[in-house]
Amino acid sequence: MDSPAAVEAADVVKVYGHGDGAVRALDHVSVAFPTRRFTAIMGPSGSGKSTLMHCLAGLERVDSGQVRIGRHEVTRLSDAALTRVRRDHVGFVFQSFNLLPTLSAEDNILLGLRLAGRDPDKQWFDTVVDVLGLRARLGHRPSELSGGQQQRVACARALVGRPDVVFADEPTGNLDSRSGAEVLGFLRASVHEFGQTVVMVTHDPVAASYTDHGVLLADGRVASHLQRPTADAVLSALTSLGA
Repeated sequence: MDSPAAVEAADVVKVYGHGDGAVRALDHVSVAFPTRRFTAIMGPSGSGKSTLMHCLAGLERVDSGQVRIGRHEVTRLSDAALTRVRRDHVGFVFQSFNLLPTLSAEDNILLGLRLAGRDPDKQWFDTVVDVLGLRARLGHRPSELSGGQQQRVACARALVGRPDVVFADEPTGNLDSRSGAEVLGFLRASVHEFGQTVVMVTHDPVAASYTDHGVLLADGRVASHLQRPTADAVLSALTSLGA
């Protein structure tokens, strides 16, 4: 690949359960996600795509193999050290917005930095807020925002600390098509205009078409890669995998 890896899995195995009931969710997966790229992880239900993202992000421990985020080999870290790496180097955007209902949009955006004892970069905060069109909504609580606005707040929260990588898990799953397109457009802009790295799990071929690169999983293994995927190409590839 033409860029160094922002996050990388090497021969990763993840098994749930024991004995005859054991499920091998990841079966010796090796894959690297370059910096400054927008990558989609796709596959049929049960293919291991969400498990892979959770392991890459340090939300779940692997049974064997290695995961690196930048220069940090997260599989070797203590729980406390892993928490610090996630806090300082990783951003998250989930299908459920995960905003605190009692806080304003601005306070939700800045919550992670404040918990880490870090001061926000005012210029970068202003850039993120303005690009996402949130300036007039900063004083509003989540209940006063539309679903699309809430997800844009979640995107701002993920990006305001300038993480090494943002993981997005079905970020448009709870949004209508217009709001989803706005969020995907911003994630793409964050990569191409601001140099961010985004890794997104999605089942939606249209969402995947916003990315630079697609990784398709099947039965816990990497089945194929798609460069500059189109919706039709993704749909065809998923259909061939039985999605």
